[in-house]
Amino acid sequence: MQHDSIQRDPIPSTVVGIDVAKATLDCYVDPSGQRLHLANDDAGIAELLTHLRKLNLQLVVIEATGRLHRCVAAELLQSDIPVVLVNPQRAREYARSTGKLEKTGRVDAQVLACFGRGARHQMLRKTSEKQVELDDLISRRRALVQMRIAEKNRLAETQQPKLAKTQAQQLLRLIDQQIQDIDRAIAKLIDGDDDWKRKSEIITSIPGVSSGTANQLLADLPELGDLSRQRISKLSGLAPLANDSGPRRGQRSIRGGRQPVRNALYMAAFNTIQYCQRFKSFAKRLSDAGKPFKVILTATMRKLLVTLNQMVKTNALYNPSFIENLS
Repeated sequence: MQHDSIQRDPIPSTVVGIDVAKATLDCYVDPSGQRLHLANDDAGIAELLTHLRKLNLQLVVIEATGRLHRCVAAELLQSDIPVVLVNPQRAREYARSTGKLEKTGRVDAQVLACFGRGARHQMLRKTSEKQVELDDLISRRRALVQMRIAEKNRLAETQQPKLAKTQAQQLLRLIDQQIQDIDRAIAKLIDGDDDWKRKSEIITSIPGVSSGTANQLLADLPELGDLSRQRISKLSGLAPLANDSGPRRGQRSIRGGRQPVRNALYMAAFNTIQYCQRFKSFAKRLSDAGKPFKVILTATMRKLLVTLNQMVKTNALYNPSFIENLS
């Protein structure tokens, strides 16, 4: 007796969007449409993991929300659940493109799930405790520098009461002290890690590149040395992007990417033009060709990034003749 085999439809893969708030987790399961509203605490995350393990899970999509997303993302990665961390601006632009103009936790969770299924994303990798600590220290230092700039601007105002000036001066001294304390903590953390220490030595071997720039790149661009020159440039927002339409060839420009990395490379590029003959000659060629200074500096930033990427990849300190053969 012959039985016809029954072909069953494959179980569709599941994408889960999670909107992370300070106290809650709003989850949307695509394609089932199931929703979960959980507390953003240990018990809520444990309940979330129990539910996700039952699904044919493709990935979980979370917005980058500073410290708020860290705990749930770490627990998901620890459970070997694939996680994507997306820029909130990209998610909001995707929502607008689909006609969803309202913004709530429930809506955002559904948008994230659809965004995760409809686009390619870079999977989140596990981050060591030391990397998290370095990121926090660099972020705190960046905030203190912004505070120092604001206080110096206030102090420069001529129409200031004596008490206000005195307080501004005292606050500036305190900020300077805290920045020095953080710099010492960062240096100790990097010196205690052989890989970071070597990368820092490589980065600072280029004349004009400071240890501060190296620290920021270690924190904000851990992929340095692991990617191609094209991918590292685009990740940092320094790749010239096309702006063409039909026969029109628009002017290339940079946008997107990681703003802190560009900020660090801006000052580093400015210094290398002054102190490193390789980059000084490069900038002069562009200047002689009539390029404006902004274009020159942006091109120098990209050249510096590509050079650093190759140096870290090959574990080589700066050597003008050797580097020239790489580019």
